[in-house]
Amino acid sequence: MRQALTKRLAEEFALRGPPRNTQLTYRGCIERFELHHGAPATRLGRTHVRQFLVHLLEQRKLSPTTHNVYAAALYFLYTYVLGRPNVVVQLPRRKAKRTLPAVLTPAEVEALLGALPPRHRAVLMVAYGAGLRFSEACTLHIADVDSKAGVLHVRGAKRNRDRDVMLSPRLLDELRSYWRRRRPPGPELFPGRAGAGTTLTRAAVQKAMQKALAKVGLTRVRTGRRITPHTLRHSFATHLLEQGTDLRTLQVLLGHASLSSTTRYVHLSTARLASVKSPLDRLHV
Repeated sequence: MRQALTKRLAEEFALRGPPRNTQLTYRGCIERFELHHGAPATRLGRTHVRQFLVHLLEQRKLSPTTHNVYAAALYFLYTYVLGRPNVVVQLPRRKAKRTLPAVLTPAEVEALLGALPPRHRAVLMVAYGAGLRFSEACTLHIADVDSKAGVLHVRGAKRNRDRDVMLSPRLLDELRSYWRRRRPPGPELFPGRAGAGTTLTRAAVQKAMQKALAKVGLTRVRTGRRITPHTLRHSFATHLLEQGTDLRTLQVLLGHASLSSTTRYVHLSTARLASVKSPLDRLHV
């Protein structure tokens, strides 16, 4: 990506304030777009955008969800950064198949957490114990752990919304044990290997998680499920729903902007489905 475009993109990000992960993703998409055509985006147009999206579909065979991320990045680039909305007007979006995410049982969560190294267990226990997104768990600061109030302060989350979530006694014990072992210098609670200013990476945690999953027999080959750090957030929501937590409370805990995002966990709760009686059972046939 050319220096001038990089500067303009950074300015637009600063003005609009998308999450850091979105910024990194959009930058990567734009760089691959330019690399594919061997030219800067400022010299490319509607035909080039269409050719690139067809390439992603036919050669790269990307999923509809990933394909739409590229489309969104190019839309942002030409509409807001370069001021050429005609390039991406009526940009097609692929319809993604709605699939239910994987969910672990409480016994499986317990087995997984027990097989993890202490450092990775602590951050994944935060993801499950408080229902945080992986990025939210990794970027927690030491000051965000409020033991007196019994809450975790989640700052600058998705759409730059702050929220407070539960800090269970069991999770607090784990974090105190982690603190005594690691003594992180701060401000990050889970610093990366490079020290202050960095955090644990998804790749590092995912690698440790895969080893633990293999150890307890929860591999994708055996279970048919792809289990990731985000699976623990799905499991948190499903298990709370099965315990009787109402959807509005769950929405606040998860930080969902819309209740419709929360209602999908009703479909994941097999316990709730099993408790519903079919009208057929009332018939004397």
